[in-house]
Amino acid sequence: MAKVKVTQIKSIASATKRQQANMQSLGIHRMNQTVEVELTPVIAGMIEKVRHLVKVEEVK
Repeated sequence: MAKVKVTQIKSIASATKRQQANMQSLGIHRMNQTVEVELTPVIAGMIEKVRHLVKVEEVK
């Protein structure tokens, strides 16, 4: 599986509860925090739901 870096770039203050839960499940708790995760179908779905709040980069 590929790995990706996910960085929060926008606040979750006005996000829905579901989007906030997805951010916590990804392991992101504050602005500009970056986490490295395996890109599984489940993680890809979570990222897609919060695409407007995060920046995603492929790890080489």
